[in-house]
Amino acid sequence: MTAPGLSLRGDLWLDKAPLLRELALEMPAARWSCLLGPSGVGKSTIGRLIAGLPGPQRLDGTLQSSDRAALAGRVAFLAQDGQLLPWADLVHNVTIGTRLRGERPDKARARELLAEVGLEGLESRRPASLSGGQRQRVVLARTLIEDSPIVVLDEPFSALDAATRVAMQDLAARILRGRTVVLITHEPLEAVRLADRAWLLGPEGAEAMSLPEAEAPRDYRAPGTLDAQSRLLARLHGMATECT
Repeated sequence: MTAPGLSLRGDLWLDKAPLLRELALEMPAARWSCLLGPSGVGKSTIGRLIAGLPGPQRLDGTLQSSDRAALAGRVAFLAQDGQLLPWADLVHNVTIGTRLRGERPDKARARELLAEVGLEGLESRRPASLSGGQRQRVVLARTLIEDSPIVVLDEPFSALDAATRVAMQDLAARILRGRTVVLITHEPLEAVRLADRAWLLGPEGAEAMSLPEAEAPRDYRAPGTLDAQSRLLARLHGMATECT
């Protein structure tokens, strides 16, 4: 499996209203690209566009892969409100993608991933018996089991406590190494830890962010990581002030 880079250029529309103008996002192959910004700015809309999901979004421009092949069938998508089948156990939920494609589910791999996200021993549970953070980890495992070269993660760690969030970030970085990942988040530290390239989305469009030189995933305690986080928080605060 060779993961291609992605290029998104043009104006993004939602229904008949312009959302983001003059986008020029070059997302490198086999690396993590991050879209950071406040709620409602258009991060998830870009994610849905890349994933090829239906909706009111429209790009007046181009979205293409570096190998010029179609994106259809090559993108795994973790939705911000990822739903689980309420009547199915966790192994069935993790393997639903292969089942829908008519393929034989890899139940052993599903159990391995459930163990890695901290849910070992809960494989026979139904989603209703889990906490919100546990359900989000099942959704993460469901995405990680896919063998897609391109992965879009929309707020994949938002329901997790701080310590679990760091652990799941490290797990995702390890398992998705070599894939082209688009991470959508509103958390500056998450962007700084995981991204190889990142943009801050706001009313003026997409602004490229400066990231530490250290290889991702970066140590959250490192001075360079904390400094970059501080600068991003200040920029986000400034954007919020400008909008009030």
